[in-house]
Amino acid sequence: MMLTALSPLLVLAQPSDFYIRVNQVGYLPGETKVAVLFSKKPIKEKIEIVRLDDGSRISSFNIIKSNAKGWGTFDYYYQLDFTSVQEEGKYFLRGQKSGIRSQSFPISKSAYSFQPEYLLEFMRQQRCGYNPFFDMVCHQRDGRAFYGKMPDSTFVDATGGWHDAGDQLKYLITGSYATGHMLMAYEIYPDRFEDLTNALGQPIPNGIPDVLDEAKWGLNWILKLHVSPDQLIHQVADDRDHYGWKMPDQDNSDYGWGENSYRVAYFATGSPQGLRQYKSIATGLANLAGRSAAALAQGSRIWESLGDTVFAKQCATAAKTLYQLGREKEGFQQGNSYRAPYRYTEETWADDMEYGAAELYKLTRDKRYLNEAKQYAIQANTISWMNLDSAAHYQYYPFINLGHFALFDLVDKPFQDTLAGYYKNGIEYTFKKSQKNPYGVGVPFIWCSNNLMTSLNTQIILYEKMTGDKSYHDFLIDQRDWLLGRNPWGTSMFTGIPETGEYPEDVHTGTWALTKKMVPGGLVDGPIFSSIYNSLKGITLYTPDEFEHLQNDYVVYHDDIGDYSTNEPTMDGTAGSIIMMVHWTLDLNVSRKK
Repeated sequence: MMLTALSPLLVLAQPSDFYIRVNQVGYLPGETKVAVLFSKKPIKEKIEIVRLDDGSRISSFNIIKSNAKGWGTFDYYYQLDFTSVQEEGKYFLRGQKSGIRSQSFPISKSAYSFQPEYLLEFMRQQRCGYNPFFDMVCHQRDGRAFYGKMPDSTFVDATGGWHDAGDQLKYLITGSYATGHMLMAYEIYPDRFEDLTNALGQPIPNGIPDVLDEAKWGLNWILKLHVSPDQLIHQVADDRDHYGWKMPDQDNSDYGWGENSYRVAYFATGSPQGLRQYKSIATGLANLAGRSAAALAQGSRIWESLGDTVFAKQCATAAKTLYQLGREKEGFQQGNSYRAPYRYTEETWADDMEYGAAELYKLTRDKRYLNEAKQYAIQANTISWMNLDSAAHYQYYPFINLGHFALFDLVDKPFQDTLAGYYKNGIEYTFKKSQKNPYGVGVPFIWCSNNLMTSLNTQIILYEKMTGDKSYHDFLIDQRDWLLGRNPWGTSMFTGIPETGEYPEDVHTGTWALTKKMVPGGLVDGPIFSSIYNSLKGITLYTPDEFEHLQNDYVVYHDDIGDYSTNEPTMDGTAGSIIMMVHWTLDLNVSRKK
């Protein structure tokens, strides 16, 4: 828990008669504003909204008992709708008799104005190669080839990219999605990003929005991994990395060439891989080739518009050969493990080929790509975690099919309706689930539930842009508010956001373990079903659980460095939150539909 100068006005994690949960980052003036209250006994008082600066009471409200059941521990849940309060300022909610307070929050058109930059700050801290956060260079010997068309252990240049999470592995599985997501965020909201750093991530503006600098870091890495038209590296390092906390330039992992030396670089073959007993299941490599091609095609268009025709051409050439590689080896490639049973178990690929074909059509106007994109769209259909109550780890990755949105403006009205219907199908399923709990959340609490939540947010945002249909807008706000404090634990799920609020601090990263420096913007894995949490190996809580009195038998979250399942920030989860976060920099001025 982060204490600040304003901490006396925050609700700290300690037992109370009842609890008030709000979105700590804040609300736009004209949008829906609903707090959640819960208690072990009935709450019999009004709640008032109070100005933070002078303590003046603005208004008081009756609370409405929720018909949805909680998850144990607390028996009574209520909602407080204060949408009518639209005057800008900073506020808190308070029990009129008890004096029990919520955390403070702003109502402001600019509540989200700088939040996307915090996410990019976390991304820069995850960079491999030159890392601007540490101001040092790491992993310059990545890597030694395995499963490639050259002899095993041949050196290939796989330097760059991003460290995946609290560890220092690098995956094209996640890196390709992160790159494409950032480029799509820029194309949708080109005027909503700052220019605070140069291409190296140093605090020197360079005339290019920082989101493009970060995306180019990913594009450069994808270009390196595409060693030749028929070869693609999909992973650098494996779980031999998991050998205690370490600084990136002092990596004690040993892949057979000594500590802090060469690391293995796995080539995608479309066949099961694994150097020991735990083998991946792989049937092709179209998932990686398709979405890497999409990111490169996006990059080619954008850098052409920036006047860098050389880089644009390089991206275009690689996009075409990667897409063709996906055509030749349809199917999915998964992550590799060495001695642990955990890996990225992606099992979908048609969505990625749809995405790649759509972006290549935008780049080339070759009708072949458009026709193939439509075929892949029909094949991908509604396949998603959203229509399920559970799924394996990263089984349906990426957690949103960006291909449907990329293709939408390229097709006729009937096909547009089909694509929008695919999105609506998943949204509707999660919406119905959301009616069963007082927080209005609709995701299953599998590992990386926060990634699902940000992807659901993104899908609703893109659906609204495609159709103009705002019928799920309040549902969208509920999912956003959950991530930013309207949850049982009263915590944001992003490190350092908001700066004066409750957010994950004791996170499962080497950066925190060794430096005790907080890096803002990192999305942690998030709450997880207790049944999954209790089955995981190697989890040890190192400090007393500050949320112990708020836990339940259904879903659990810990702000503890020892809980890698709920409190580890991830690179792709953070990048995958950018569309969601930048979207709210706009004053949508949307009121609750009655």
